Amino acid sequence: MLFEKAGTPAVPIITDAFETTAKEMASLWGVPDYRFVQMPHPLGSLTDAQLDMRAEALVDKVARLLMAGRETS
Repeated sequence: MLFEKAGTPAVPIITDAFETTAKEMASLWGVPDYRFVQMPHPLGSLTDAQLDMRAEALVDKVARLLMAGRETS
């Protein structure tokens, strides 16, 4: 949110275990409709290859949110 407030497009990536926390933080920062991308929790036990697969699965979602942010600014 700090990057966005400074004019730099950003997309936070969280694990689903932190969805409630992320929504609450966004509300506290005055951006209750702030969008983020979720992936399954946990990450710590994954191999590098598994992390790469998860990251690849998120690329399109992150790109769409970044482009949507450019269209509104």
